[in-house]
Amino acid sequence: MIHKVCLSHPSWGTRRVTLWLKKREGITIGRKRVQRIMREEKLILKPKQKPASRGKPRKKPVPTRPNQWWGIDMTKFLIEEVGWVYLVSVVDWYSRKVVGYSLDVHCRTSLWIEALEMAVMNEFPNGSREHNLFLMSDNGSQPTSQKFMNVTGVLGIQQTFTSYNNPKGNANTERWFRTIKEDCIWINEWTTLKEAKKAIKDWIEFYNNDYVHSALNGRSPNEFLREYYLKNAA
Repeated sequence: MIHKVCLSHPSWGTRRVTLWLKKREGITIGRKRVQRIMREEKLILKPKQKPASRGKPRKKPVPTRPNQWWGIDMTKFLIEEVGWVYLVSVVDWYSRKVVGYSLDVHCRTSLWIEALEMAVMNEFPNGSREHNLFLMSDNGSQPTSQKFMNVTGVLGIQQTFTSYNNPKGNANTERWFRTIKEDCIWINEWTTLKEAKKAIKDWIEFYNNDYVHSALNGRSPNEFLREYYLKNAA
């Protein structure tokens, strides 16, 4: 079973493998036993070197409810027969859920707007203006463009930007990109944009519904949200 999990998710360490076996397979097993088996089977990943300290970063906002703070950012990856393709994602910081995304061969402002509008349609089908929603982004040309800021204004979204001396200001969103790169993008070789779009769509659905998120105590974003709304039901 551990071999099967590691084959599907080669970037996972002992903690997440243990969580998966407990939460998704219903197996009662301790992390020490998983560590021993993975070490014996040579499935332990080489630990990454600790990065050099850059000083204490400024604090980032901490949400207290779902859909209070979203983060938006973009990454790119190469499809050999297509060229560079660009993925924009919108992440709810409270639940770590991917609420919107867009993928294409051009990194235009319209790609960012498409991801944001998907997020609003998914989470606020009746409109987002009355929900006191904040959106964090970097200072790139797309989120600071007049076109993008006009859209956030129309949607009633309060846009904020990470400062140049605060690299952790959009950390939750950046961590999401690392996750999808390690678990989906880097382990696949697509030949067409259509293949990439289908695979990323499927993986985001897996992430939102089934991914064992360590920051959510082994729950997926949607499981975490269901528990939240059940607990806070009036």
